[in-house]
Amino acid sequence: MPVFDVRSPGEFQHAHIPGAYSLPLFTDEERAVVGTLYKQQGKQKAVKAGLDYFGTRMRAMVEEVEKAVKAFQKSNPAYAAGEDALPVIVHCWRGGMRSAGVAWLLDVYGFRVHTLVGGYKAYRKWALSRFEDPYDFRILGGYTGSAKTDILEAMRQEDVNIINLEGLAHHKGSAFGAMGQEPQPSQEMFENKLALALFGAKGKACWLEDESQRIGKLTIPHALWRSMRQSPVFFLDKPFEERLDYIVKTYGGFYQEKYVQAVLRIQKRLGPMETKTTIGLLLENNIHEAFRILLVYYDKTYRKSLHNRENLDQLLHTIPCTNTNSHSIIQQLLTCASQVSLASS
Repeated sequence: MPVFDVRSPGEFQHAHIPGAYSLPLFTDEERAVVGTLYKQQGKQKAVKAGLDYFGTRMRAMVEEVEKAVKAFQKSNPAYAAGEDALPVIVHCWRGGMRSAGVAWLLDVYGFRVHTLVGGYKAYRKWALSRFEDPYDFRILGGYTGSAKTDILEAMRQEDVNIINLEGLAHHKGSAFGAMGQEPQPSQEMFENKLALALFGAKGKACWLEDESQRIGKLTIPHALWRSMRQSPVFFLDKPFEERLDYIVKTYGGFYQEKYVQAVLRIQKRLGPMETKTTIGLLLENNIHEAFRILLVYYDKTYRKSLHNRENLDQLLHTIPCTNTNSHSIIQQLLTCASQVSLASS
């Protein structure tokens, strides 16, 4: 059923329950006024000021909920089929006066209203606890340019359970990873979306891409990262030239300045000579040879990360990729994972 978050726009924008609708009772400025009154002059003064704001927008809020509910029904035909009073969920920060006021309004109008006990704070507690749970992860490995994300999404189309961490993070996990992506969410929002994805994976085998703990500016929660590092790795073994062609195709359409900025971000690790040569090639618009240098660097970096695992000889399983057909690669992965699972049981 639809979830309505009545916190202020700033609170919602920072992070919210995935899929929730923003239905702010107060603007950010009004929330600050009411909060100050509560602290300085007490509850009753704050409530009266809140009523001044609330009263002027009651009708608009009801109409906004009606519009959202109709859209929700259209995409979820089974929702409240045959029921007169449609069920909705309302919450604020911790299940206090804001959600109570809006719940009363919607109930009076005719909705069947549920309030989230403990509010958004309770959801955050639930979300953080998901990272401590045990999972049956299968890690999809491979050097840069192995099209791991593409394979994961193809797996999803074949009803294999996957979590696309880079998709949730809006970042492809390298100095070039922000190119062509939406702005990254806050760390809190990333965790909220990840927790919901993990909830869907509970009790099932789940495939994730082999990632650094940091994806752009975001961090995979440590307990989850530790679990990933202890899970079997299925390494896509693809030829260097094939991977280079894929990288050029994927990243070759951006402005020259963006490439140079990305190279400068890794210049300390890339080295002065390689940095100078790479930037020179980029300025000559020789993307292919510039990316060749970068791919050698990223191969070295990934190899170090791959081998920085305990019991790698037991965790690592190489999948030779003799063709580019995703269905064929997926079948190889699933067969290998099944054999590994049987051997360890």
